[in-house]
Formats: sequence, structure tokens, C-alpha cells
Amino acid sequence: MPPDPAPAGAAAHYRALESLYASAPINALFDSRLEVVGQGHARIHFTVDERFHHAAGAAHGTIYFKMLDDAAFYAANSLVTDRFLLTTAFNLHFTSPVRAGRIVADGRWVSGRRRVFIAESHLVDEDGEEIGRGTGTFLRSRIPLADLPGYAPAAMQAADPATRR
Repeated sequence: MPPDPAPAGAAAHYRALESLYASAPINALFDSRLEVVGQGHARIHFTVDERFHHAAGAAHGTIYFKMLDDAAFYAANSLVTDRFLLTTAFNLHFTSPVRAGRIVADGRWVSGRRRVFIAESHLVDEDGEEIGRGTGTFLRSRIPLADLPGYAPAAMQAADPATRR
């Protein structure tokens, strides 16, 4: 069953999630960008190059996991406006190796609305070929989104000069 149509204030929540992603220190290591497309749908755009290769000259599995987990996580958290979700399990399948280029991780909510959420994600290379896929289980935490420094709805960012980029 697809999610309900997005409520009117959803866009501010989506932009705040994008801000949260950008503020995470781990994401400074990657040429990546989160796009919350809509309720239950998120994409991570990123670039793979030789910095992320294993000894055999292709992207290490940590890159696959990070981008698949993030896309599925943000797809699920797009449905939750009050709490941060936590990844409790993630199943990953490597479909094809990638050496370099622009990659998109497309995440979509599958089920769950109260405490546990399930979302899936797919990695696609520049040629439109799938290179990986995963399914995650995410749990509603006790951490309020509003308490996280990077989570700032657009209206709050516009009012606070310190958050402008």
C-alpha cells in the first residue's frame, strides 16, 4: 500500500531532513547529496572514485552499504516528523562492481507506520544499470528530530543567519 499523499507542511520536513543529512560529519567525506523526493521516497546522489576502491580496483562494499542504508533510512524518516529513526537491520545484495562515476541510491518506504518501518533501496550507475540493492528495518527512537542541530525546517533556517549557507 503506497503512503498517503503528503501533507501541506511536508516540504519543510523534507528540507530539514536534507539539512540533517548535510550536517552529519560522515557526509563531509563523500561527494553526496540527499534529495527527499516525497513521502516515503528519497535519493542519494553521489560520486565514486578511486578513493573508495578496495585492493582489486572497485568500490568497497562500505560505499554500497552507506548509500543504500541512507536512501532507505531517509525514505522511512520522511514519514516521521517527530523522531529520528534507527537502523536495526539491513540486508544488502551486490549486483555489479563499480569503479567510478555518478551513482544514485533510490530509497522507498515499503511498510510500517508506528514503531517499525521497512524500506528498500537500489543503487544505479550512470548507465542506468543496477549495481546493488538492500532492504532495511528502522525503529522509531526516543531522539526528537527537533533536538538534532542539523534538523532545521526551512522557515527556521531563513530566520537564523547562522544556518544560512
